[in-house]
Amino acid sequence: MAQADSEGQGRRGRSRDRDRDRGRDHDERDGGIVDKLVHINRVAKVVKGGKRFGFAALVVVGDQKGRVGFGHGKAREVPEAIRKATDAAKRGLVRVPLREGRTLHHDVIGHHGAGHVVLRAAPPGTGIIAGGPMRAVFETLGVADVVAKSFGSSNPYNMVRATFNALKHQDAPRAVAARRGLKVSQLQSRRREVDADVSE
Repeated sequence: MAQADSEGQGRRGRSRDRDRDRGRDHDERDGGIVDKLVHINRVAKVVKGGKRFGFAALVVVGDQKGRVGFGHGKAREVPEAIRKATDAAKRGLVRVPLREGRTLHHDVIGHHGAGHVVLRAAPPGTGIIAGGPMRAVFETLGVADVVAKSFGSSNPYNMVRATFNALKHQDAPRAVAARRGLKVSQLQSRRREVDADVSE
C-alpha cells in the first residue's frame, strides 16, 4: 500500500513538473476562447500513513473581444484541476464594454478583501502595464492599452477578483447617456470640453 502511494505521488510529481515546464501562462484556443493559467497551489492533507497531495488551479478565460471570466478548480492531479477551473471560468463569462475595442472607457477602482486595484484607460501604443494576474485578465479580455496598479494583498485570487470587481463597474457611453436621458453625442461633447479644460 505504501509503495502504491509513493508511486501515485511520483506520478503526480511528474505531471506537476511537466505543467511547470509548459509555463504558467498556458493558453489554448477552443472556439475563440483563450485560457491562461494564473496560479497553481499544492495542498497536503495529513492522513494515516502519510500525506495526500492535491492541487488548486486559478484560470482566466476570454474571447479577446470583450468577454472574460475566471474559475477555480481543485483535484488530485494538475491537469484535472486546470480542466475544472477552465470549465468554471467558461460558465461565468462576463461582458466588459471597451473603447475602440482596445482600452477601457474610464478609470475605475476595484477591491476584494485586502486587495485593491486601479485601472486607467490609456492612449494607443501604451500596451498592457500591469502585474501578472491582472495582465492575464487583460490579455484574455482583449485590452491592448491599459495602465493598472495593485495595492494591498498580492494574493493572485484577491488580485483577480478585485480586477473583475473593477471591470464590472465599467460603463459604455450609450448606457450612461440612457441613464441620464441624454444623447451619446451630447455626452461625448461634454467629455471633450472637460479634456480640453484639463489640458489647458
